[in-house]
Amino acid sequence: MKKLRVLVLVHPDLLPPDSSKGYSEQEINEWKTEYDVVRTLRRAGHDVRPLGVHDELKPIREQIDGWRPDVVLTLLEQFHGEAIYDQNVASYLELTHVPYTGCNPRGLMLARGKDLSKTLVHSHRIPVPAFAVFPMRRKVRRPARLALPLIVKSLSEDGSYGISQASVVDSDEKLAERVGFIHERIGTPAIAEQYIEGREIYVGVIGNERLRVLPVWELEFGNMAQGDWPIATEKAKHDPDYQERRGILHGPAKNLAPELVARIQRIAKRIYRTLELDGYARIDFRLAGNGTPYFLEANPNPEIAESQEFASAARHDGIKYPDLLHRILALGMQRAVSTPTEG
Repeated sequence: MKKLRVLVLVHPDLLPPDSSKGYSEQEINEWKTEYDVVRTLRRAGHDVRPLGVHDELKPIREQIDGWRPDVVLTLLEQFHGEAIYDQNVASYLELTHVPYTGCNPRGLMLARGKDLSKTLVHSHRIPVPAFAVFPMRRKVRRPARLALPLIVKSLSEDGSYGISQASVVDSDEKLAERVGFIHERIGTPAIAEQYIEGREIYVGVIGNERLRVLPVWELEFGNMAQGDWPIATEKAKHDPDYQERRGILHGPAKNLAPELVARIQRIAKRIYRTLELDGYARIDFRLAGNGTPYFLEANPNPEIAESQEFASAARHDGIKYPDLLHRILALGMQRAVSTPTEG
């Protein structure tokens, strides 16, 4: 790939340093994606400029007008402190006609609401856990069709934000308590879905029109404490000390029949198209003991730190990390070329 001017949008608190020396593992963990992306692209010869973006679009416009980047690589997971506003940044970039990486605004919107994405996917006869949504400031009443135990999450936040062992509830009292926690602490409506006993698996997908499905990946729970639920809590996903202590690892899913692997990958591709995703995304499933993959959620623009699931699965499939980033850049630029504009 020729040398590019790459504007990288990040949260202001996650602007990466020039070197990771002198930082603790926990500190590095906070901005590892931003650091890996900027460092790798610079090493590949590109002119890379990180830009902290919080609640103003003006700095983006100034960089586009003054520096004229060839492509904007967005690592934003929120705007103005709201996860659901990331789609607005993508919409703004479309209005400026500058190529940008990751998912389009419509796909971000469809995937962000867990209830909407489940409803759309289920209409295509793909298994999803039974669920109910609990809006803010409403009394919590469990529908009779929704059997315990349930897992309670934020309706719109991702990255396991707000998920802990207390998220799995086995009584109406605990359900009301956890829904209240989501409302008060996270500040979003809550979704409670049927807890599926099984394996936590992820499938990465890359592409716009032509899709490449990565190997089925699994989050393995090693020596969990007695009575703990094997779920992807915030600690299990983001706390290195906890991961080491509990033997939580990710890697290729083992002991799956080739037919089941092919089925899961086909379903992941169908979900990707159903939710109108492009660029790159990770599709999360719970694989039940009977071999049924239940769709949990779609994560457009997932974390792409070199050590994380998406990049690891790509590497396992023969895509080295610099090549993965170049592919992501190329997909953003191809979409800009193929998108019709008014003349």
